Amino acid sequence: MYWRWRSAFCWGIFFSGIEEVFNTLSIGTVSLPIAVGLLWMMYPVLAKVKYEELSKIRGAAKQFGVSLALNWLIGPIIMFALAWAFLPDEPGYRTGLIITGLARCIAMVLIWNMLAGGDSEYCAVLVALNSVFQIVMYSPLAYFYLAVVPGWFGMKGTAVDISMWDIAKSVLIFLGIPLAAGILTRFTLLRRNGAGWYDTKFMPRLGPTALIGLLFTIVVMFSMQGDKILARPLDGLRVAIPLAAYFAVMFFVSFAISIGLKFSYEMSATQSFTAASNNFELAIAVAIGTFTIASQEALATVIGPLIEVPVLIGLVYVALWLKGKFIHTSTA
Repeated sequence: MYWRWRSAFCWGIFFSGIEEVFNTLSIGTVSLPIAVGLLWMMYPVLAKVKYEELSKIRGAAKQFGVSLALNWLIGPIIMFALAWAFLPDEPGYRTGLIITGLARCIAMVLIWNMLAGGDSEYCAVLVALNSVFQIVMYSPLAYFYLAVVPGWFGMKGTAVDISMWDIAKSVLIFLGIPLAAGILTRFTLLRRNGAGWYDTKFMPRLGPTALIGLLFTIVVMFSMQGDKILARPLDGLRVAIPLAAYFAVMFFVSFAISIGLKFSYEMSATQSFTAASNNFELAIAVAIGTFTIASQEALATVIGPLIEVPVLIGLVYVALWLKGKFIHTSTA
């Protein structure tokens, strides 16, 4: 009995103080435990990419053009429309959704693409391309959709100042570090042990740990904001509905366009998951840095990955089902 009460007491202390610990362990506005989870989530996937084969996609100009249009024209418009349609009376949550929609995915898309059997090399290039566009386009697009566009419809906008250096720093940390580690790991071990050992021995052990990083990140984020979500479940539901609609709409629109353009299944899957995913770590960092961690904007961005994970896992199964019916076997 003594040990049972002692165990319960220790767990109570752990959970009651975990938020203070995570807030203490931070770099700027980003929690260090979250940063660790995000970095490890990306590293195994980036270590799997066959960078030595990137030259085969040099002629994919049409595919890159389609991806840029989906990510930087169609995606932000759809999220803006859904945010205003579902949250016209909640400017904080609405702003959080728009901030999330503007943050194009540079992390979890690598996992969804891997699970769906997409083109990993093409996905790696798209991630890098979206990262560059994120640095250049995020701040002006945020001002455009938050402060300018609402005025066209007679609605009150939101003034927000987002530093390009803050965005660049986030991209360099959450993409640059695991990308460099992945490249170094791959070429070092390929040279030392050969491709056979790397693909059949090393990666089957390293690869699954990306999902551990993903689950750890979600658990940590929920421990920091979960009490607010549970205290206001209807608010969480109102934010979740447009998010789920956004992920589904972007996926099916992207897949339909890819099929119409006769892209291969691998290319179509990569296009669709890149368009349907969002860079929630950047959105969270921007929301916390601009509006504080206790704001509605920050809460909306935290709800984002909690909805994205189950919806995108479901879409992975949809993609694999579509693969069985796909007729294009080579990139157009």
